Amino acid sequence: MCQAAWRPAVTGLVSCRAYRGDSPEDTRGDLIEIPLPPWEERPGEPADIKKKRLLYESRKRGILFAKQYLNTMSEKQLLQYDRLINEPSNDWDIYYWATEAQPTPDIYQGEVMEMLKEFTKNHNHEQRLDAPSLEYLEKEIQ
Repeated sequence: MCQAAWRPAVTGLVSCRAYRGDSPEDTRGDLIEIPLPPWEERPGEPADIKKKRLLYESRKRGILFAKQYLNTMSEKQLLQYDRLINEPSNDWDIYYWATEAQPTPDIYQGEVMEMLKEFTKNHNHEQRLDAPSLEYLEKEIQ
């Protein structure tokens, strides 16, 4: 029994947790893998709709890069960015490539990846702790 229960009430409430220091073997047998649908290019998608979609997808992942660069990207760059953020099944892969902790696969090499790598270096020492406010969205994307 937890010793805190025996202490007088004047000491306040204390919660107790038991931990032995070891954990049972986790085979991850109870894990369910949910396959992601493969990324597909969206031919004919208007550029303004594509930018809005990419901005939404970037914000939900916490990718601040989109606010600065998305509105100036060419159609080719938008396609590269769309593939980059939507084809890999793990956002950590994108992080490792952008920070150059791991080599970027050839399929994702290009102008956008180079822009992302430079943005990640944060040469201006900007404080990037929060997602950008939503106020700029309607002004910039239209």
